Amino acid sequence: MTIALFSDIHANLPALKSFFKDLDARKPDAVYCLGDLVGYNIWPNEVINEIRKRGIPTIAGNYDFGIGRTSNDCGCAYKTDDEKANGAVSISYTNQIVKDEERAYLRTLPAHIKVEFQLNNDKLNLLLVHGSPRKINEYLFEDRDEKSLMRIMHDADADLMCFGHTHKPYHRILNDNSGGTDHYRHAINIGSVGKPKDGDPRGGYVLLHLTDHSSITQKDSIRVEFIRFAYDVEKAAKAVEESPLPNAYATALRIAK
Repeated sequence: MTIALFSDIHANLPALKSFFKDLDARKPDAVYCLGDLVGYNIWPNEVINEIRKRGIPTIAGNYDFGIGRTSNDCGCAYKTDDEKANGAVSISYTNQIVKDEERAYLRTLPAHIKVEFQLNNDKLNLLLVHGSPRKINEYLFEDRDEKSLMRIMHDADADLMCFGHTHKPYHRILNDNSGGTDHYRHAINIGSVGKPKDGDPRGGYVLLHLTDHSSITQKDSIRVEFIRFAYDVEKAAKAVEESPLPNAYATALRIAK
């Protein structure tokens, strides 16, 4: 089976529409959204309703959590005073334009989704989170210490852990052989549909390929496919520039930083 996983749309409707066009051509068996539907662009309501229309199981991102509660804190980690000031404009603007029904929807989103597969003699647990199982806004970057990442997955009983939040895709395979036998765990950052930060302005998502041979004891029995798709970046960037949002967010879309 093929499972599509996407995240971090951040109110970028042109990117979401192009994502759906690409997705529909691939016809996955299941689709999940890992949150952060809103923030940083002008279409939060439209993005929410496109995902609701399709009935896609969705978890809350840190930005969704804040906007759902009309908070002025998105749980974002800004590094400079300028970033913090820009972030304050973004969450204020998003709170102003999100409608009541859409805000209520954000409040209903669960923190995690766990799916247990029994494809063969192995149980295979797929855990979907936004930041990490421990905290919605924890950043799990690719250079995370292996012991730390292993402990997070072990404590969450996750054989496959998929997450977003950093907007930088990667796949790491860890061998949890503390019990004396090989037990491979997969940590998968699925990237960002609407606000990539890896230097590639195209939107990104993941296709997870499982078969009846997929096993926790076989390192390469689970295939992770990183998909990139083009969208109208200029339309999204110009929408930012024509809004009260900081122009820095338009630049970030163009250079994916």
